[in-house]
Amino acid sequence: MKTTLRAHMSQQIGLTPQLLQSIRLLQVDAATLDAEIARALDENPMLERVDETTPTIDASLAGSAYGAAQMYDFRGAGHGDTDPLAAVAQPASTDRRVQVLDALSPNLDEADLAIAAWILDHVGDAGYLEVPHDELLAAGARAFETTTRHVESLRRRIVCGEIAGYAARDLAECLAAQLDDVAPDARGLALARRIVGSCLADFAQGDDASLAYRLGANEAEFGHAARLIRSLDPKPGELPGGDRSVAMIPEVVAVRGNGGWQVALNPHTAPRLRVNAGYENLLAGAGDTPGTQRLRNLAGEARWMARAVAMRCDTLLRTAQALVERQVAFLERGEEGLVPLTLREVADAIGMHESTVSRITTGKYIATPRGTFELKAFFAVRLDGAAVSGAAVRAMVRRLIDGESPVAPLHDDAIVSLLARQGVSVARRTVAKYRDLMNIAPAKLRHGGFAPPARMVAC
Repeated sequence: MKTTLRAHMSQQIGLTPQLLQSIRLLQVDAATLDAEIARALDENPMLERVDETTPTIDASLAGSAYGAAQMYDFRGAGHGDTDPLAAVAQPASTDRRVQVLDALSPNLDEADLAIAAWILDHVGDAGYLEVPHDELLAAGARAFETTTRHVESLRRRIVCGEIAGYAARDLAECLAAQLDDVAPDARGLALARRIVGSCLADFAQGDDASLAYRLGANEAEFGHAARLIRSLDPKPGELPGGDRSVAMIPEVVAVRGNGGWQVALNPHTAPRLRVNAGYENLLAGAGDTPGTQRLRNLAGEARWMARAVAMRCDTLLRTAQALVERQVAFLERGEEGLVPLTLREVADAIGMHESTVSRITTGKYIATPRGTFELKAFFAVRLDGAAVSGAAVRAMVRRLIDGESPVAPLHDDAIVSLLARQGVSVARRTVAKYRDLMNIAPAKLRHGGFAPPARMVAC
C-alpha cells in the first residue's frame, strides 16, 4: 500500500457571529430591527444612535466599504425641488381610534374632541358601537353635561369621516356611510342605497333575481348595485386583510418627480449608529486592564452593529432602486404593467447574491403613489409562451370581467380573443385557471338570467 501526500487549496467562508448578525438583520422587518437596536443600545454603552441633525459620523468607519454605506445619500437619485422624504412621515398608527382622532383634531375644539374620544372608547374591533345607541347618547350627555343631539352629531361626524362607517350602529348605517363616499354618477348607486336602506337582510340571502323583481329593477341595474354593495367594507374597524396585528410600515418610498422616479429610505426606519466617540477617546490612552479590554470588546461589537445596520440600509435602498427602475409600468398602470422579473436579475444588477435579495425584500414595504406594497410584489414569473407576467395577465382578465355586460358575460374563449387583440397570446385553460384563482365563476354562472320585472313591489 503506497501512501501519498497531496496539497489541496480551497476557499471557505467562515460564518462568524458578526457575519451571521449582518445576515439576520437583512431579513428582519422594521419593527424587529427597531427592537434589536433598542436592545443593543441598552446593553452596550459604547453604541449610540446618530442624531439626524448631526452631520458627523463615526470616523472609525470612514474609509471602509461599510463606512461608505453609512454615508450613502439616502435621499435617492435626482435631487431637486421635489423631496421624496416629504412623502414619508413618521410611520402612521394602525390603531383605528388614533386615526379617527387625528383626522378630527384639526376641526374640533378640545371639549368636542374629548367627547369624540369617549365615543370611540365604546366602539368594538369590527368598528361598531358596543352599547345600544340610545344608551350611548344618554350616557354621553350626562358625562359631558351636553345634549344627546350634540353627542349624536359628533358620532355622525365619525361615521361619515376618515374611516367611513366606523362607530356605526349597525351594518346598514355602516354601508350607507360608505355609499356616501361613492362618486354620485356611479352606476347602480341609487338602487344600492335602496337595498342598504330597507332590504339588506333580503340581499344577504343571495337571491338576486327575486329581490330585483321585487324592487322593479332590471338585471343590469341590479347587477351594478349588487357589485357596488359587495365592494364595501362590512368591518371598517379591521385593517385590510383582517389582520390588526401586522403594521405595514414602509421602509422605502418611491415618488415621481424631476422627470423620473426617485427612491429613498424612510428616515424613521433607517437608523444610523456609531461608536460613542467620548468613550473611544478615553480608551485610546488607557492601559491594558481587564476593564479596558471589556470596553474594547464592547466597542468592537458596537462597530459591527453599526456596520450591519448601515449595510442593511444600503442594500435595501439599492434593491428598491433596481426594482423601481424595472417596474415603472407597474407603478404607473398597476398589475397590468408588471413585467417578468426574477431574483437573479436584481441580484446581478446590484452585484449581490440571490439569497441576499430574497432576504432584503421579504417583509419590507415601499410606499408609492399607487399604494404600499411588499417589495416581493415587484417580482413576477413570466407566463409560458407570452412576453408578459402571469400577474399582468391575471389583472387583464379581472379588468375584462369587471367591465363585461351583465346581460352578456364574457366566456373564456372571448377573453382569449380580447387578450390576443392586445398582443397577449394565452391558452383558454390559462384564462380559466386565473379566473378560478380569483374565485370568479364561469360566464354561465356569473349572472343569473331572468326576465325583466313586470311590476314593482316595495321591499
